[in-house]
Amino acid sequence: MYFCDISLDYIKNYEPVTAQLLCDRMEEMVIQTGQTGFHFVDEAAPPALMRELALEIIRRKIIVSWWTNIRFEKSFTRDLCLLLKASGCIGVSGGLEVASDRLLALIEKGITVAQVARVNKNFTEAGIMVHAYLMYGFPTQTAQETIDSLEMVRQLFEAGVLQSAFWHQFTMTAHSPVGLNPEKYKVKKLTEATGTFANNDIVHEDPTGADHDAFSFGLKKSLLNFMHGNCLDYSLNKWFDFKVPKTTVPSHYIADILSQEEYIMHKPTAKNYLAGEYTSSRKIYQIKKGSQWEMMSLTFETKTETITINVDQQKGEWLEKMVTQLSIYNNKGYTLKDVKESYEAAGLEDFELFWDNKPVSTLYKAGLLKL
Repeated sequence: MYFCDISLDYIKNYEPVTAQLLCDRMEEMVIQTGQTGFHFVDEAAPPALMRELALEIIRRKIIVSWWTNIRFEKSFTRDLCLLLKASGCIGVSGGLEVASDRLLALIEKGITVAQVARVNKNFTEAGIMVHAYLMYGFPTQTAQETIDSLEMVRQLFEAGVLQSAFWHQFTMTAHSPVGLNPEKYKVKKLTEATGTFANNDIVHEDPTGADHDAFSFGLKKSLLNFMHGNCLDYSLNKWFDFKVPKTTVPSHYIADILSQEEYIMHKPTAKNYLAGEYTSSRKIYQIKKGSQWEMMSLTFETKTETITINVDQQKGEWLEKMVTQLSIYNNKGYTLKDVKESYEAAGLEDFELFWDNKPVSTLYKAGLLKL
């Protein structure tokens, strides 16, 4: 982060741990304290490690709740979010920061507002609460960009894909990239840090930016209302006691992004798991225009519902065997390539047409996840 003290040893130097070790420690803490709620304090928990942790929790049948800090990466697909929820994940917090694509690129955040919206939708629809860290007053941020950022935030709340947030005003610190190279960000140092750990803030001047202090009250008051579902239809200028520019963000920008169907091309190495439970099958007959043919009906159980799909008899017999092997409790894990090879070995054709389309594609509701 270009505004965080990432040059300090205690931040830049860390030792990764395995999901197995994390689960060992969680189980020990539950026994020692009786507490089953966990907060992982990583700056940005890696999606791959979160996936492995979720699988380990489910396989050990540990009943816990947990939340962590993340970066809004596109790796947080619908299926990964559903897996995290099944393992006890109740919330995530991440840095949306300036909610402006220009400034997000300037700080090399590696995300866009559109990407954040899609990821938030995946978390929210899985039942995981999303909290966003917001920032205003970053070097060179204009009044127009501040208002446009507020509009982005308003629309995220209006769309129901953001449940909580907090505005932070940018502070230059001695060990951040901005503090180390202020000229790159067109700001001037007015003081130097005193050198002690807790006194590393630097007073600075931002000649090209807005009067950032003036926006503080209006940003925080509007956000408090948005979090309670209030005043989402207010004109943004009502939150400020001075003249502000009109937003340049289209009024349905976030809604339009979320309405677009997102197609994910899964890699052949992507693993498939069934988190739900396959329970039974039966033969049925389908009749259309005087013709009759044999079908197979497969039933799956989740914690909340029963799901049934109907497929051709031959494909149904293969699928019945495959979903048993795909059980999340099977440590082997079958890649998409493995599944395809099994399908074709059974003498079946058009794997992608069968696997990526209805009714099989709807089995994510029964816990069939592609990760």
